[in-house]
Amino acid sequence: MPGQPWVVVDNIGTLVTNDPAAGTGPLGVIHDAAVVLGDGIVQWVGPRSRLPGGGADTRYDLGGRAALPGFVDSHAHLVFYGDRAEEFTARVSGVPYRAGGIRATVAATRAATNAELGANTARLVAEALRSGTTTIECKSGYGQTVADELRSLAIAAACTDETTLLAAHVTPPEFEGRTDEYVQMVCEWMIPVCAPHARWVDVFCEAGAFDADQSRAVLEAGVAAGLTPRVHGNQLGPGPGVRLAVELGAASVDHVTYATDADVEALAAGDTVATLLPGADFCTRGRYPDARALLDAGVTVALASDCNPGTSYTTSIPFAIALAVRELRMSPDEAVWAATAGGAAALRRNDIGSIRVGMRADLIALDAPSHLYLAYRPGVPLVREVWTEGRLR
Repeated sequence: MPGQPWVVVDNIGTLVTNDPAAGTGPLGVIHDAAVVLGDGIVQWVGPRSRLPGGGADTRYDLGGRAALPGFVDSHAHLVFYGDRAEEFTARVSGVPYRAGGIRATVAATRAATNAELGANTARLVAEALRSGTTTIECKSGYGQTVADELRSLAIAAACTDETTLLAAHVTPPEFEGRTDEYVQMVCEWMIPVCAPHARWVDVFCEAGAFDADQSRAVLEAGVAAGLTPRVHGNQLGPGPGVRLAVELGAASVDHVTYATDADVEALAAGDTVATLLPGADFCTRGRYPDARALLDAGVTVALASDCNPGTSYTTSIPFAIALAVRELRMSPDEAVWAATAGGAAALRRNDIGSIRVGMRADLIALDAPSHLYLAYRPGVPLVREVWTEGRLR
């Protein structure tokens, strides 16, 4: 954004850059740091003792507080209407989760107006921004007709460039018992019409949703239409999702709760990111994924919110970080990296997720002296300032 005012963010107690060459450890931590933001990108970063003089229009003194890259939420379902609070209450009372609950949201979303859907989506994006999310992916999937998926993508595109066609979420009620016919319709009609309005194609490869052959058909049709695949896989039990994602070169396979040794080996040998969604496991009282096995094998791991009305109605990446440290046995550094640089990798973006010269100027400041507090003080709203493309929001 040429011509934007230049800003110095100064007196940063602890700065996470995600650039090991810039500071200490894998997070490239710089103590007593400063950052210069200008024209929408990072212009300078380093110890404040070396801060170049002059040229800035505005200076923000963080008073020794921490700063880090904006969170990158690479998995969210934001275009919907209504809620499923009663389903949540039943589930926490002992009713197990099944994929079919999505149909309740499909009915409410189809009945909603464009204005209602747009307002709800914008509300959730703004909520995410307040907790530090500066980039968010947004899926369709609660319309499941050509017209409803198109309008879902248009509403998503008003809030983010990272739009995903998830027509293959579950089989809609009008195709009950005819899943193969629905898949054929998605491949032959929905994907060609919707592809110009999306970047990604996704599928829920799971018992109760779509099997391996059906999922492959959807993903291959998406690739043929110019979309890059993503996969919901191995959430509710062992299945083919992880290895299908790796085989087809998907950018990310998400959930990965029931990953076998062979799944982990496949991920380690490929470049598909394993995106973990602990908010969903928390809300469904489900099993948590084995993040340690993935990380120890060298798999790239991301953390995302999975914001949706049925199984993870939260936009908070700090909450995901706290869960990852407590329940997934990730270190605070690993969790913060996964929620920033890991999310960028899951979206195949090289302009976000770290604070380096030339990167997009997305920065958040915490009301805390260190990024460690994101796990140390769970549930506390620590994000104090958010800059996106160099502008204070």
